This record gives sequence, structure tokens and C-alpha cells, in this order.
Amino acid sequence: VQLQACGGGLVQAGGSLRLSCAASGRTFGNLGMAWFRQAPGKEREFVGGISWYGGSTYYVDSVKGRFTISRDNAKKTVYLQMNNLKHEDTAVYYCAAERYATEYPRTDFESWGQGTELTVSS
Repeated sequence: VQLQACGGGLVQAGGSLRLSCAASGRTFGNLGMAWFRQAPGKEREFVGGISWYGGSTYYVDSVKGRFTISRDNAKKTVYLQMNNLKHEDTAVYYCAAERYATEYPRTDFESWGQGTELTVSS
């Protein structure tokens, strides 16, 4: 599956932004989806994931209550709604896909998107 992430940009602290990740090439409904991020000089970090059936989500503690992952199978797209953004959320955000994934966090994904950059000004 090919993944295309978009929606990044420059946002002030406290603001909101929604990232999108569109999939193509195969059935989307059986894909567990996740978001990662990599800040300058840091390792890639798992942010959150949604099960392939959409019934469960998981978030890293630093974004709980601020970020929400959702999916639209008809549009083959997963979203990351980010609210109350902080400077430390500044990173390149990547989406990833793995067939029938239900448990998170995990790092073994079969497909990765190219990344979209978010900058949060303080």
C-alpha cells in the first residue's frame, strides 16, 4: 500500500491542525494505521494508532487528551486531529500501515508515508 501524508504547516502554540494520510493500492479496511513523529535530532516516536476495524485507539501519554486518530474507510484515509498544540509537538509526522494491526505501540509496519512537517511556534 502507498501512503501519502499531508496537512502539516506552521501553527501557533495552543492552535489546532489536522493531518491526513491517504492510502492507495489495496484494501484499506484491513489496515491498522498509526502516526509517528520525528523531531530534529531525536529518534522517531510512536504517537498513536487505530486498529484495523477502528474500534480501538492508542496514544502516547504526551498527546493523550489533545490528539485524536480517526479513519474513513470509504476515503481510505486516516486522520490525526491535533488540538492545544505545544512547541514540543514540532516534528515531521509519518503515517504507517500494517494489515490487521490491533495492538499498539508497535514499530513493525509494512508501509510508511513520506512525512509531513509540523512546526509549532511558541
